Amino acid sequence: MNEQNYKNHSRYVPLWHYFTGGAIIAVLIGGIVNLVKSSRENAYSASLIVVIALILGSIFWYARSFALKAQDRAIRAEESLRHFILTGKPLDHRLRMGQIIALRFASDEEFPELAHKAAEKGLRSKTIKKMVKVWRADNHRV
Repeated sequence: MNEQNYKNHSRYVPLWHYFTGGAIIAVLIGGIVNLVKSSRENAYSASLIVVIALILGSIFWYARSFALKAQDRAIRAEESLRHFILTGKPLDHRLRMGQIIALRFASDEEFPELAHKAAEKGLRSKTIKKMVKVWRADNHRV
């Protein structure tokens, strides 16, 4: 695996992100077209296809959303513990989740100072990631 850095840290699973998402959108569009063009006798089954596509879209969205929320909670706990181990102090309560997620890429040497700057200046997560000098890879988040 290549060394992780700011430019390559995003991760996509093509079968999930592109194929499955695209297929659900295609079913929804096709279902809507079918519903609009259907006769009165077929309106019920055509509308069911649209409803099924909406349900699949909802499952697609929430399956990812719920998994990310669980990962975010784990990251918050890990980074809070790491900050406490390194400084003896709890992580600043002003840090937003996006900032904490960005801070996980910082090495132990730069993490406390970068966390303080992020809290004081309200830095955006993208800015925090760009400020990291020694990148700490996270190969487990999807």
